[in-house]
Amino acid sequence: MFERIKRMFIKEFLQMFRDPRMRIVIFGIPLIQLVIMAFAMTMDVTDIKTAVIDQDNTPESRELLKRFSSSGYFEVVEHAERLSEINHLLDTSSVQAVIHIQPGFAQDLKGGSTAQVQLLSDGTDSNTTAILMGYASQIVTQYASELLSRRIEYLMGTGVSPPMITMETRSWFNPNLESRYYYVPGLIAIMLILVSMMVASIAIVREKEGGTIEQVMVTPIRKIEFILGKTLPYLIVGYIVMTLMFIIARIIFGIHIQGSVLLLYLLTGIYLAGNLGLALLISVSAHTQQQALLTAFFILMPAVLLSGFIFPINNMPLPVQYATFMNPMRWYVEIIRGVVMKGVGASSLIEAIIGQSVLAVIFLVTATARFRKTLG
Repeated sequence: MFERIKRMFIKEFLQMFRDPRMRIVIFGIPLIQLVIMAFAMTMDVTDIKTAVIDQDNTPESRELLKRFSSSGYFEVVEHAERLSEINHLLDTSSVQAVIHIQPGFAQDLKGGSTAQVQLLSDGTDSNTTAILMGYASQIVTQYASELLSRRIEYLMGTGVSPPMITMETRSWFNPNLESRYYYVPGLIAIMLILVSMMVASIAIVREKEGGTIEQVMVTPIRKIEFILGKTLPYLIVGYIVMTLMFIIARIIFGIHIQGSVLLLYLLTGIYLAGNLGLALLISVSAHTQQQALLTAFFILMPAVLLSGFIFPINNMPLPVQYATFMNPMRWYVEIIRGVVMKGVGASSLIEAIIGQSVLAVIFLVTATARFRKTLG
């Protein structure tokens, strides 16, 4: 048995890497995509091009504008006198935000009235707009809080402020809320399912098109041995690609595995086995390589969208949430973030481990059964 699996294993490896371009596709492209997409996919909004209209022009208004420009989020690129001058800037996307301080701003502050600050933004990019509005609100709130403290100290005449309520916040696992810690592990999960499904999905159908499947089937090799011989080479390739991606993530993005490396590799093997089982199921059902690749692609897109990588699963309709249970990537995203970012153990990931394992068994068993049915 082991000798037959070994021969099948060697045959599959030779067939996989016979073409030098295939080596680049398997090892080079996922690494390049990881680097490019990790830099491109970020929720961090900085250097927001901003126009300023300061119609009050007082020390108070200038101090507030200075806080905007020194925050690192807003980059003041235009100064205007009237709102009419801003229309062209927003229309041409020369600026993303406009800060408008009306006359009487300082007088309202000194008189105890509510001072108004207007923020105009380009709402075509709703996500960026929501983030920059949050930044602006935080800056104004902090400035108002400091003014209130100064006034209380002045009115009390003692230099001691009355008791005030303050809130101290702390973000676990990602203190600086840098998006790369959120996106890079998810991108690794995407690259692994991409490599395992797109390459392995043509493994058996390639034998059909080449006419070699009959030659294999007349040998003493059993069906389970055939499936293992087809699966193990891609499993090893998946491990190699994963290792290279984590090396790049460490060197370029400073991301290292907080939890057990052994646990991560073990659970990644289950993830890859599930992906390969699904890919082989596609392969035994398809008649041509083109059909297999298109089927794998149509499965890949929903798998990514329903994994929780981009959209939170809890925000999805209930029937869709149940549908994600059949998505291997949904469980692996939870696993890789838990081990890499949080450093948790198997006990904290038991639900994801069970879900991942059940899917791997279902896909591999179904692929084996379908293979027997297809070839009679």
